Amino acid sequence: MTDQRMLLVRDGKPVKSYPISTSKFGIGSERNSNRTPLGRMEVARKIGGGAPTGMVFKSRRPTGEVLKPNAPGRDPIVSRIMWLNGTEAHNQNTFGRLVYIHGTPEESRLGTPASYGCIRMGMKDVVDLYDRVGEGAEVRVMRGSLLDTWAGQEFARKYSSQKLLGVAQR
Repeated sequence: MTDQRMLLVRDGKPVKSYPISTSKFGIGSERNSNRTPLGRMEVARKIGGGAPTGMVFKSRRPTGEVLKPNAPGRDPIVSRIMWLNGTEAHNQNTFGRLVYIHGTPEESRLGTPASYGCIRMGMKDVVDLYDRVGEGAEVRVMRGSLLDTWAGQEFARKYSSQKLLGVAQR
């Protein structure tokens, strides 16, 4: 089983939960592995503010093309990019590996590992998150379930009808 969920926490309190997709190759920080790194990171750069939802980015630049969710046969980076920097010895190569939190048109695949190392979000969800966090925001990618954290337990109590899961894979 894999956990594929992100929890936004502000001032120690859970704010919002998003379905995400981490790497289909598993977790890890090895160069050229296409895996999602674990541990503490930060948002080093935010790219795409003001672009339309669904804007396609190539090499972190808007192309002018705008896609709708689940556009057939397409899997580019869309909507927003939050470029991550690893802050621990084992993930310090994260920025150089070009690991992002970004939008995907493949929204039907959210909730399952499907990326090439990045953390994918729905087109509108990534815009929402982008607008809520600044550069320098802490990101923690963990193994296991968000229910193992205090913030995850609090969120689950508040929204008990939702299934709340972790950011990375078990």
